Amino acid sequence: MRLLRTGPKDAERPCAVDRDGVVRCLSDWVPDWTGDALAPDALAEMAGRLARSAHELPEVRLDEVRTGPPVPAGGQIISVGLNYRCHAAQADMPIGAEPVISTKSPWSLAGPHDDLVIPPGAKRVDWEVELAVVIGAEARYLPDEDAATAVISGYCTANDVSERSWLLDRGGQWVKGKSFPTFAPLGPYLVTPEESGDVTALRLTTRVNGKPMQDAKAGDMVFAVPWLIWYLTQFMVLRPGDVVLTGSPAGVALRRPDEPYLRPGDVIEVEIEGLGAQRQRCRAHEEVTG
Repeated sequence: MRLLRTGPKDAERPCAVDRDGVVRCLSDWVPDWTGDALAPDALAEMAGRLARSAHELPEVRLDEVRTGPPVPAGGQIISVGLNYRCHAAQADMPIGAEPVISTKSPWSLAGPHDDLVIPPGAKRVDWEVELAVVIGAEARYLPDEDAATAVISGYCTANDVSERSWLLDRGGQWVKGKSFPTFAPLGPYLVTPEESGDVTALRLTTRVNGKPMQDAKAGDMVFAVPWLIWYLTQFMVLRPGDVVLTGSPAGVALRRPDEPYLRPGDVIEVEIEGLGAQRQRCRAHEEVTG
């Protein structure tokens, strides 16, 4: 099943794509894609109900309404760093025996086509296409990777936007360079595991102003998805609606003198095959607030 949320910011409604490819509003069935509604068993039941009764639900035309992130803001956004060898080599950073874990503010979450707002004083805003994992059940101290797989609601396309100066040059934690508003575009869809299939085969791409920048397979990760989810639960509790960003391949602007960082007017397009495409236009903070 493919889940999404549509409508104005902070007033989105839960939707899903029926088997005929029509987007249906499910607000009569479920308040939002949160809590128990994200449990894998609940989603499987919802998929069956949608297959039987989609005609009872109102149609939503995506060309007439904003698409928001497929889960609402408020949960954890956990970011895995240096999880592709090619990206670590480009960044000139070593890959450790364990993954680098950072976070983003929950309030950095944005819709897949919302404008990307460049913060005041930012000079090195960078793109990072990533496979996002959405958690569907509370998880702590999981025993193994099979148990980790069982708590996954589904997968999304994500752009883990980073401001490199504040991330790398200001000391402290990476969270400072990752948490600005609009720095976590997510979606358009949350695709459940039975529809997404083998995520290691999925292709991740980025284009900036139409120019190809990133192109890799999720199977190139150093630490695979089930292991990452298991690993995280050894240190923290994961709850429904939490989002894990699993790392970005090479092709970012960092350490590429031939490619400038993002500037107002630039357009970023990130896509993971089968999970959907995003498009963001960069705007200066002063444009938005002035």
